[in-house]
Amino acid sequence: MDVGSPEAFAELGTLGVEEEFFVVGEDGVPTAGTDRLVYEAEPPELLEGRLDHELFKFVVETQTPKLDGPGDAADAVRDVRAALVAHAEANGYRIAAAGLHPGARWREHEHAEKPRYRSQLERIQYPQHRNTTAGLHVHVGVDDADKAVWVANQLRWHVPVMLALSANSPFWNGFDTGLASARAKIFEGLPNTGIPTEFDSYADFDRFERLMVENGAIEDRGELWYDVRPHSGHGTVEVRAPDGQADPETVQAFVEYTHALVVDYAKRYEDAAEPTVTDVFGDGDPSGALRREVLDENKWRATRHGHDAAFVRRDAGGEVSLGEVVERECERLGVAGIRDVYEAESGASAQRRLLAEAGEAALYESLVL
Repeated sequence: MDVGSPEAFAELGTLGVEEEFFVVGEDGVPTAGTDRLVYEAEPPELLEGRLDHELFKFVVETQTPKLDGPGDAADAVRDVRAALVAHAEANGYRIAAAGLHPGARWREHEHAEKPRYRSQLERIQYPQHRNTTAGLHVHVGVDDADKAVWVANQLRWHVPVMLALSANSPFWNGFDTGLASARAKIFEGLPNTGIPTEFDSYADFDRFERLMVENGAIEDRGELWYDVRPHSGHGTVEVRAPDGQADPETVQAFVEYTHALVVDYAKRYEDAAEPTVTDVFGDGDPSGALRREVLDENKWRATRHGHDAAFVRRDAGGEVSLGEVVERECERLGVAGIRDVYEAESGASAQRRLLAEAGEAALYESLVL
């Protein structure tokens, strides 16, 4: 049975970054290329064992090596991207990134042949058949299983913040959805997605993971596709909220922020006999808990409004704007990258502006690495 183990949680603060990209042609339009890039052509050494494909034949995923901390992440992300771009160009392709590619029509593209994906297509049907999404996933190592579950619980409030900052997918299947991140909604069509409920302990999470596998809800632990989760195979807390990004500086901002959050919450857990969380904007609710429905409301606001979102505070004491969250998080955690992301034009706004001002070709080209 493919489930994890508490023994996997052995290191605090290590990092891994997974990015999903689109394989495109010279015109920037998605095209089937993963058979060639993943199976037929030998990848650069850096990508050995770190290059795979996703559900569609125009989507690939890369992984960095395990990193000691955020200081190594920027170079690692750039090196992996450079290797992927070189590999693609050597085989007649280019690489692009966003949460959804505005030129992709899901009915016109081939699904991958891998048995795992064929099984998902058969079980899930329509929601998976149309799943052309691409995201950014950040893993941060945690050195205790119960601690990892507690940290993942706390990060649930921050997931909408990350989504709002990253929102980079206004177009899907050839039309403007009116959303800042249509990827978030398309992906939520799948089972076992979105913001999870709170788990009391690792034993509680393990029971859930085993129940899902034993009862045929999922084939393996990897099909728990929540926005944040304890990864019981890698021994990490994995954040899966952000849209894919073409700009590596934006990726680094999310890596820095995610790492700082995990390490901060891990320290709070270690310092307290009975860990509690106060709101980062006041004294807050000492339980640190909000109903999942309220967290879902915050995620909806991020999905719809992106940089213009405001959220229900963690203490349920009114609203807080994304800009205020960013300022206070940067001050509290000593990070800076998410401020730069917030102050820049959002990905969703930039895509809409480029389409209006310069047309589809310019929009597609803006997403190419």
